[in-house]
Amino acid sequence: MKRYIKLAFVLPLLFLVMAACNEDFLEPKPLSFFTTENVFVDRAGYEAVLVTMRKDLTREQTAQKNFMAHQWAASEAGVPWLQMDFTTLTPNSDRYQQFVVQINDIFEMVKNANVVITRIDDLEWNSQDDRNVILAEAYWHRSYWYYRLIGNYGDLPFLKEEVRGVRLDFQSHSRWAILDQIQSDMEFAVQHMPVSASPGIPTKGAGDHLLSKIYLANMEFDKAIEAATRVIDGPYALMTDRFGVEAGDPAKNVIWDLHRHANKNSGQNRETILAFVDRWEAPPTARTPGLFTMRVYHSAFYQAMFKDKDGIRGTIDRGPMYDSLGRGNPDVALSDWHSYTIWETGNFDYTNTPDLRRADINWIDREEVYYNNPASSQYREPIDPANTDIPSEFWARLFPMPFYKTYSPNAPDQTSIPMGSNGDWYIYRLAETYLIRAEAHFWKNDLASAAMDLNTVRERANAPTISPGDVTIDFIFDERARELFAEEPRQNELNRVSYIMAARNEGGYSLETLHEKNFFYDRVRNLNNFYDRSDEIILLGQRPRIMPHHYQWPIDDDMVNSNTLGRINQNKGYTGSANNIPPLEVVE
Repeated sequence: MKRYIKLAFVLPLLFLVMAACNEDFLEPKPLSFFTTENVFVDRAGYEAVLVTMRKDLTREQTAQKNFMAHQWAASEAGVPWLQMDFTTLTPNSDRYQQFVVQINDIFEMVKNANVVITRIDDLEWNSQDDRNVILAEAYWHRSYWYYRLIGNYGDLPFLKEEVRGVRLDFQSHSRWAILDQIQSDMEFAVQHMPVSASPGIPTKGAGDHLLSKIYLANMEFDKAIEAATRVIDGPYALMTDRFGVEAGDPAKNVIWDLHRHANKNSGQNRETILAFVDRWEAPPTARTPGLFTMRVYHSAFYQAMFKDKDGIRGTIDRGPMYDSLGRGNPDVALSDWHSYTIWETGNFDYTNTPDLRRADINWIDREEVYYNNPASSQYREPIDPANTDIPSEFWARLFPMPFYKTYSPNAPDQTSIPMGSNGDWYIYRLAETYLIRAEAHFWKNDLASAAMDLNTVRERANAPTISPGDVTIDFIFDERARELFAEEPRQNELNRVSYIMAARNEGGYSLETLHEKNFFYDRVRNLNNFYDRSDEIILLGQRPRIMPHHYQWPIDDDMVNSNTLGRINQNKGYTGSANNIPPLEVVE
């Protein structure tokens, strides 16, 4: 494979296995399903660990500090409300958010996959097909999380096998070496994954979808097109007609239907490639804390700062609007670019666009949030920014909310604070497959084919079609934001393009200076209006700031410093990177 990398030398790989991120983490922890004497005695034992791995996928979009919230908070679409100043993000200081420490959680998931991979032949299998199906799914999970890890952090040690003792001599592999490894693993996996399966179980379609993303990151554009095409030509189709639980409501549209939780794993929904399962009606031990979408992505409209013309509190945390919008924190304060700018084309803006993804029924706009305090003389009137405690901050305190994605009300028998109840959520759906293939066509300069794939997605949304001359990488990422809000790992995908452009020496970028100049930073800094106003406002005692090296996050100091017999590199731009050595370029 051609790649624009200057390889100084390759260090010998002393061992092939790794489990974790600090010395304590490396200590063996005998969890019940890892007790090999009574677990890995038949296929059911291996399946038990796969069930755990499937449940791990819910970490992407459940509980308040979920992984997907961090992805969108570190993008053009928003900021982390209590950590808007990324210059405070260091290898040993995570403040309110969890950009750094989530590396430990993800490596736990990698460890689960490696237990199955390492012990796959502890059993004498009656059927080689049974063995390969189990192994293929374990490869899928490991590859899924490593794709996320290198998107978050870049170079890292690759854990190829289960660790059965304390290890302190790990070495970083380059993200390219890791991509090569997970690409090889997934090329095996897609040959053995099932074509169909119960909800929540990765299938061949999910395998090819992941493989297409890996090929794209690894600059294998023809192969990315082939893998994406296998999915598109498979048993899937974009949903274009009304369906599911609210199909009879004439005020709604197919985009609303597509994102109802009860519809995501419905047999009617042919767009779902993979969605995790999370139901309120399940036993408490089988469900998550909830999606928290109304906490993470919604404004804190109920706070006392929203005064009416008489100077009394105009909004409160109870009543129908509170039950619908929930107790927004927000963990991701959304930018005007995401709410307004990307919907502007020709004579259209957010108020009159035909694009169903920005239809009025699907969003709650600033002017639609009203004084909900019955004691207010302006009860049920729109909130007036002039009467808020700090009028200059109104744009940041109250922002539009993509209600069709985030609305997850409490169940009838659920009495907890409304923050986003349990619900199924997409991991992969077909609309993204089209956008992956469009991008691969773009990198090959086949703009006509790219426009066709983009228009397939846009036509379903009733958005105006585009011509090949309209296709740019920025347009593709605008379209991804319109279609995949809170679904794709946004920072990871921006990071991926940063590497591609640097490797191709496009846009004035290079791999040698990626931490100083990259696509991620230029796009985020140019589009996110929080950073535009960093010189004029201080929100919650901080200025919104971001720097080029924040295209990826720092690696936990505990992980680096406890590895006393090896070297886990720190990302450039963060304290400790001066001690880096060239990463390994091959996973032996």
